[in-house]
Amino acid sequence: MSKFFEFHVSRKCRDRYRLDDLLSSLNGDGEIADFRTVRLIVRQMNEMRETGAHPEKIVKAGDLNALGLIDQIFRHISDLYQKEVKPEVFPSALEWVTTKLGTESIEQALRRFSESFPPLGVYRGMQSVEEFLADETEGTPNVVVALEEMILHYLANKNPAFAPFAELFDDRSLRRETAYLKIMKSLDGFFDNQPVFGPENQSLIHMLGTPALVSPASLSGQLIYIKDRWASLLSGDVMRRILLALDLIREEEKLRFFGPGPAIVPHYGPAMGLYDEPEQFSSDRGWMPQMVLIAKSVYVWLDQISRKYGRPITRLDQIPDEELDILARWGFTGLWLIGIWERSPASQTIKRLTGNPEALASAYAIYDYAIASDFGGEDAFQQFKDRARQRGILLASDMVPNHTGIDSKWVMEHPEWFVQLDYPPFPSYRFTGSNLSGNDRIGIYIEDGYWDQTDAAVIFKWIDQEVGNSRYIYHGNDGTSTPWNDTAQLNFLREDVREAVI
Repeated sequence: MSKFFEFHVSRKCRDRYRLDDLLSSLNGDGEIADFRTVRLIVRQMNEMRETGAHPEKIVKAGDLNALGLIDQIFRHISDLYQKEVKPEVFPSALEWVTTKLGTESIEQALRRFSESFPPLGVYRGMQSVEEFLADETEGTPNVVVALEEMILHYLANKNPAFAPFAELFDDRSLRRETAYLKIMKSLDGFFDNQPVFGPENQSLIHMLGTPALVSPASLSGQLIYIKDRWASLLSGDVMRRILLALDLIREEEKLRFFGPGPAIVPHYGPAMGLYDEPEQFSSDRGWMPQMVLIAKSVYVWLDQISRKYGRPITRLDQIPDEELDILARWGFTGLWLIGIWERSPASQTIKRLTGNPEALASAYAIYDYAIASDFGGEDAFQQFKDRARQRGILLASDMVPNHTGIDSKWVMEHPEWFVQLDYPPFPSYRFTGSNLSGNDRIGIYIEDGYWDQTDAAVIFKWIDQEVGNSRYIYHGNDGTSTPWNDTAQLNFLREDVREAVI
């Protein structure tokens, strides 16, 4: 399919919004990278429109992406009509309007159109408008190409759902100063006498105008109409792009409140190429019926008993037998130790740099599944475990399968295990703060909005300092609130991640 808006964005808007490089980078294949470019375009438009003071002028990336996709689909339908129905329809159309309105009127309108809405070569000064119109593209005279573009341009201006972006392709000067409207009216009559096309057996121009008639105020509605009615004319890739475009609009329109979203549980099985794994839970009759469990946050508990016994107690092997005797006497048979694992140093750094100088790292931002060195490590734990077992007390601990600390061993050694992009999902993200990594080879940066309390970004920046390549890894998030800025989200779609966590 044709490049997104390669032709009929006005010269004025290309200049005002500095769109030249951005528009030329759009490859028109609907890949996710295009969404990033669309977001950059929208950001530049919103900045220039001063939408902070004029929120009614805000435009959205989902809408611009949908608008561009509709334009591309129209081009595809036009190409299909020429291939399957009448290859010479546009040369015939040009001959028709020239006969009706005169050569001078047509040439003047096409020249003015190509000046105001220049193709890339003309905009960049590689050829003049006259040279462009005298040339051809893939065997088709450019005067014919320009006429087809003018028709699509006219349809864009007539589409009410395109109105927020009308500045990009505003045709008022063409209406005032050329035979543009007379050409469009004449072409309407021409196409009414051409072979019909599509599921509704319409003229080509009427077919392309139907989505706007069916759903005049909604780009989503127009895409849904195209998806439902024109499916037989579109490839699987185009249908996929329509679904992606609709998803992007839904994401931008979604009302977001605190609290959980819907819990969507993935099912791993034969449909994903995996073997069937029926649930086979053990009954645990040997211990569960007798379990009476108490939970202790380890740092808090050690501080409490230090005060109680009047001496520093900072390691598990320093916990007095008397404390275990008390728990056993009270009837507890299980002790849940919260925060026993080695925690993320970056988690503590973030908290302290944002105004809490005595903060500890989060118990759920784990650096490694090893007993924390603060608590004496594995040896101290084993000694404590043996003493607890002698009193009939079993030990349990938290496990955090969803994410790790932002600077965990896995982030350093297996960055591919995490949900990520190779570019920031939002153009406004900046990463100019402190490097939170303790590894000289790897840099870890959270988004600037966390430092000045203006935003809660969904990703952080991971950079290999030796080779310079960056990853943008998503923060941990369970869907109940904003992301946790000291965590990294594991990607459970990867088999190696599932195996590692298990």
